[in-house]
Amino acid sequence: MNRVVRIVVVLLVVWAVAAGVMLWMRGLKPTPASLQAYIEKHPLASLSEPAREDVIRGVADRLNRLNFDERQELRRGGSDRRFFEQLTPEERKQFIEMTMPEGFRQFMLALNKMDPERRKRIVKRALENLEKDNPEISQRMQEDEVRKIVNQGMSSFYEEANADVKLDFAPVIEQLQRAAQRP
Repeated sequence: MNRVVRIVVVLLVVWAVAAGVMLWMRGLKPTPASLQAYIEKHPLASLSEPAREDVIRGVADRLNRLNFDERQELRRGGSDRRFFEQLTPEERKQFIEMTMPEGFRQFMLALNKMDPERRKRIVKRALENLEKDNPEISQRMQEDEVRKIVNQGMSSFYEEANADVKLDFAPVIEQLQRAAQRP
C-alpha cells in the first residue's frame, strides 16, 4: 500500500511539473493581444536609439512567432500600422528585413491550407486593391521598400505556394506585372 501511495505521489508531481512547463511555454508564445500591449507599452518617440533598436527587435521577434491568422488579427487592431509609422525610413527597412520573409512564409502556408473558395475571395480582394490607386501606401512607404516587399513576396510565392495556389493567384501576378511595367 505504501508503494502505491508513492507511485501516485510521483505521478502527481510529474503531472504538476508538466502542467507548469506547459503554462510557462504558453506564456512565452506571443499573441496578438500581448504584442499589441508590448507595442503600446513601448512608444518609440521617447526612446534613445539603442532602446528603439531593442523595442523594434522585440516587436519583430514577437511578430515572427505569430501565425497568419494571428497576424491578421493584429492588423485589424491597427497597432502594427501605428508602430510602423513611428519608425524612421532606415528602421522601416530593417523591420521589413526582419519580418517580411516569415510573414510571406506564413501567408503561403495559410494559402496552401485554405479551401479554394476562401482563396478565390482573397484573389478577388487583391485584384480590387491592385486596381485602385492607393496613395496611402505610397505615402507611408518609399518606392524601394515597396519593391523589396513585392520581390520578397514573389520569391516566397514561387518557393512555398502549391500548384493550386499558383493557379488561383495567376491573375494577381499578371496584374502586379502590369503595374510594375507602368511608368
